[in-house]
Amino acid sequence: MEKRRLGRFGLEVPALCLGTMTFGLQVDEKTSRSILDKAADSGLVFLDTSDAYPLGGTRETIGDTEAILGRWIQDKGNRDQMLIATKCFAPTRGGPNNWGLSRQHIMESIENSLRRLKIDYVDIYQAHGFDPFTPIEETLRAFEDLVTQGKVRYIGCSNYPAWRLGEALRAADKIGMTGYVSVQPRYNILYRDIETELLPLCCEAGLGVLVYNPLAGGFLSGKYKRGQNPEEGTRFTLGTAADRYQARYWHDSQFAAVETLKIAVEARGLNMVSVSVAWVLAQKGITSAIIGASKPEQLDANIAALDIQFDDELMESCDAAWWALPRRPVQEGYR
Repeated sequence: MEKRRLGRFGLEVPALCLGTMTFGLQVDEKTSRSILDKAADSGLVFLDTSDAYPLGGTRETIGDTEAILGRWIQDKGNRDQMLIATKCFAPTRGGPNNWGLSRQHIMESIENSLRRLKIDYVDIYQAHGFDPFTPIEETLRAFEDLVTQGKVRYIGCSNYPAWRLGEALRAADKIGMTGYVSVQPRYNILYRDIETELLPLCCEAGLGVLVYNPLAGGFLSGKYKRGQNPEEGTRFTLGTAADRYQARYWHDSQFAAVETLKIAVEARGLNMVSVSVAWVLAQKGITSAIIGASKPEQLDANIAALDIQFDDELMESCDAAWWALPRRPVQEGYR
């Protein structure tokens, strides 16, 4: 498994990271363990999760994904071989102070995540979104205290627009701390908004970039056809996530872009999954692509991305898929 530095920082991570947000709802625990076993055997030892997972779940299922990972890690006794990244921000219980990036919520959240994961520390602890109601200095100091206490090795953020990230970097410099060392944005052939400001900022500041959704929730696999209803058991029908994923990708323009790209990919005897993940990894500034699977065998095409070589025409076909899409207004908040 190829390794890459986390930006300008010392941590080395695999170029592929296993996303686990479907474990516990779309994927049951037995299958989740099989996926984890295959990933570990393949050198895919970087795991990404969140205290809010599984995706599409309810208040009753929150934390189940971390708990599944914790039982697997404990049974395997392989904590020292794994890199674990988790997140906090979303509501995980009722009552006051139950969400956001206040000191109160961060401190509560890390304790609960460590308990569920059955570990003493996480390698990367990330803000799952930005909190407009909490001073960024309060958030950064709370995260820094967790590093000092040994409960967290590095801190990062996810779903931050460039100006919010710039604000956080400036605040960290002002108060004399390292601050965020990585960013986790959505990025794929059909969604490249981060290239305008966020990605150049990360390259200039030397931050690691751990991208999620490299397959557009499976849409870039090419398995979906125009006119069909979203397949049950996928992210396009999964609980509270269904509307979000359909709004992102389930449009005629996206179908047309994928259909055209699929012709170019298959003409070279290649797989859409492998090419889509490989394209992400080939972009300047990208540290790791967070991949997912609902079956162990689905990891094969993702891992094969590490061997894909692009010729100019194939790269142009990938670019054409993006430029063929209509531009959409930028939305604040979760992207």
